[in-house]
Amino acid sequence: MATRMEIELTSRRDDGTWTWRAAGARQPKGVVEPDLVPADAAVGTRFRAEVEPGLDGVAIVHLAPLLRGEDRHDGAQRLEILGSGRVQAGVSVRLARRRAGDRRPGEDRDRRRPREDRPRDERPRHDRPREDRRTRGATPAGEAAEPRAGEEARARRGTRSEGGGAGRAGRPGARRFTPSTTYRNAVLASLRPEQLPVAEQLLRGGIPQVRRAIEEQNARAKAEGRDGVAPEPLLAMAEELLPTINLAAWKDRAVAARDAGRTAPLRELRAIVAAASTVGLDDEGRELLTAVRQALEAKVAQIREAWLGRLRSHLAAGRVVEALQESAQPPDHGTRLPADLAMALAQAASEAMRQDLDPTEWLALLDAVVASPVRRSVRPAGLPETADEELRRRARQAAGLVPELARLLGIPLPPPPGARPVPARAS
Repeated sequence: MATRMEIELTSRRDDGTWTWRAAGARQPKGVVEPDLVPADAAVGTRFRAEVEPGLDGVAIVHLAPLLRGEDRHDGAQRLEILGSGRVQAGVSVRLARRRAGDRRPGEDRDRRRPREDRPRDERPRHDRPREDRRTRGATPAGEAAEPRAGEEARARRGTRSEGGGAGRAGRPGARRFTPSTTYRNAVLASLRPEQLPVAEQLLRGGIPQVRRAIEEQNARAKAEGRDGVAPEPLLAMAEELLPTINLAAWKDRAVAARDAGRTAPLRELRAIVAAASTVGLDDEGRELLTAVRQALEAKVAQIREAWLGRLRSHLAAGRVVEALQESAQPPDHGTRLPADLAMALAQAASEAMRQDLDPTEWLALLDAVVASPVRRSVRPAGLPETADEELRRRARQAAGLVPELARLLGIPLPPPPGARPVPARAS
């Protein structure tokens, strides 16, 4: 989109083109074609120009003479305020106090009633008696309090949320990871003016973004009847600037991750370490990579310890189903249960699947065992005494994953199925 600005002609070249600069600037900005400049123009003449920015700089598409009184740099148009020379006191303002009975515009009359005269449910929260806040949600004596939905969810999860998910985006109070712009700004400040538009497009989306910007600019030029720009020089410039731009963007992310430490998201730390192999690191970049790797290792160790702590807590409290479900969601695909913890979990699951257990609870245990990494070590104590055909059918389906079920059902041991996908954990 073309914009207007005031320019000044600075010189005329041998080929007939003119150089120009913005009015009041020191250095020339660009070149204007001779067919746009009036024949009576001279060096120093100012015009009202319509300019259009592009990847190769600012292009002038039209020149018009300044209107009368529009030349802001002409000394004859300036006004000088002399004043009287006397020093006078400033203006002071004093607000009158609000009188009793006055009300602000739009204020309800009922709001001016004393607090004790208004119904309790119409009073603001801070105006309610203190005993209301103390007894809010209380139940009469002799009646059991009905648990809230959030409390039921916390009871089902147990202590799952304790110590886990550090840096998780959805957790209240988690810090948002925001890369810095120090290195990118330094690189942009060191570039030539004609390189800045290309560098900005590289920061937005790399070489594909530069190609899209060139295509859009040429499409606009074609629609307006103008010649487009040649893409080859701009793409060559983009290829030359790409390593420097990529390194600066990577350093900005690495510095933010290093400063965040353990509060940085695990996914972002891994992405930064993986992206280090795609840029040419200098000495400073290698130091940043070492710091980010140390932060990643500390983060993984912290999450793993929190995961094992929750699992041990479930086992100690006798929450076998929660312990099995927790073991099925390790923080990392390479994380394995310690041998002693795996044996304790398998033993607890085997003892929990008793014959006197309700079929619904037994099936819930079976589902948790099938999804856990200790399923082949679990030896159920027996099938429920009131087992129906549906329970036996599901037990036969799980016999390939839990071999001990085949012995309880009296059937040949089926071959184990393929590897089960590991449930994804939000990070």
